[in-house]
Amino acid sequence: MMRTSYPSPCGFVPPCGNCYVLKCLPPTPCRIASSSKAPQNLRISLQFLLDAFLLTSGDSNGLKMQRNITKSHLLFVAVFLGLLLFCSYRYFIQHLTFTNLCKPIVFPEKDLLELEDKLNEINNKDKDGQSRKSCRKIDESWVMESGLKYEQPQALTGRTDVNAVTNWNAPLVWERTFDPVVIDSIYKKMDPRIAVVVFAVGKYTRFLQKFIESGEKHFFVGFNVTYYVHTDRKDEVPKLSLGEGRKVTVEAVPSANRWQDVVLGRMKWATITIEKKILKEADYLFMMDIDSEFRSRFGAEALSRLSAVLHRGYYKATPRDSFPYERRPQSKAFIPAGEGDYYYTAAVWGGYLEDMYKLVKYCYEMSEEDAKNKIEAVWQEESHLNRYLLTNKPTKVLSPEYLWSDYDKVSPDIKVVRVSQLIKNYAEVRPNGGH
Repeated sequence: MMRTSYPSPCGFVPPCGNCYVLKCLPPTPCRIASSSKAPQNLRISLQFLLDAFLLTSGDSNGLKMQRNITKSHLLFVAVFLGLLLFCSYRYFIQHLTFTNLCKPIVFPEKDLLELEDKLNEINNKDKDGQSRKSCRKIDESWVMESGLKYEQPQALTGRTDVNAVTNWNAPLVWERTFDPVVIDSIYKKMDPRIAVVVFAVGKYTRFLQKFIESGEKHFFVGFNVTYYVHTDRKDEVPKLSLGEGRKVTVEAVPSANRWQDVVLGRMKWATITIEKKILKEADYLFMMDIDSEFRSRFGAEALSRLSAVLHRGYYKATPRDSFPYERRPQSKAFIPAGEGDYYYTAAVWGGYLEDMYKLVKYCYEMSEEDAKNKIEAVWQEESHLNRYLLTNKPTKVLSPEYLWSDYDKVSPDIKVVRVSQLIKNYAEVRPNGGH
């Protein structure tokens, strides 16, 4: 049988027996008909491609049918392919220019937030792969209510009797270093949920009512607040009327034979409560002693990533080597001579929930390490707190206004007492007589 090789688009005719050699088909006017050479070459090329496709696919019927292809059919295919190439060219020119290819990929903010949530979900898996709930993220943009009236701030006047900034540039908060109208307006737009963790073990339940009632008058008034009361005497927790968005949650803890065990146990049970509940219910956390009373405003000016309170006994002119740090190298709370910034009290400290969770858990774990080595830090969790804050600087330092004591005369630089420790008979209220 005769074989005919159709020309390739470039004019090359491959030898028979190789490449694409097609069966001889009688040339008919209906297959290829034109007097123009250029269109004829195009038609031949298209005809060739079509024949090759039909043969390689085994469609002999289609090859027979292609005899009926007219000039109009070929023209339609050519126009369609031309439009497809033109549209593709226009799209790539507009959307995939060299400049656009070199630009970084920018995701919408919503997509970034969703991605961050997914990453947080992955990071918050426990060792068994179970998802552990995390606190929400607070938008800390300092946006204030529009049209608010307040006193004009000054750049050259203010308090000159105290230092209002640390040497790592963190605010040191005193009365008249902030405007409560401004600071409350900013934080109320954030709508933070405040958690307060207190322990009322044994006879310390007698301080609960005064603590909560005074807190309702002075502590974050107008904010959402939850008092997490840890006690071994649930029936002695008073039923009190609280403001809107404020509540008391009672958590059971075991009794203790030594007040030191109560102090050390606070970090363990606070860690458990944070993991079990507070991570899902709060944005900021404060650890406070129950044997104290609010006397004046304690509000949003105290909020930061990590806020620590200067101990009233060591904030004036005490040299750092005279601070009651843990000085024994065997303890995890050890701070060597010549180091230290301030001495912080463990009776009031707070901050953003995730940072507080790390700090509380740190104090608990370091206390456990000390116990394994048969040593107890000189001031229990307060010693570990000071050791942590030596290298993890607080982002805000609160003056002794935020924890004074009824045992001490108020110093002239203390313009207002916000919280004060109550006078009590330690031998009577502590389980081992205060020793």
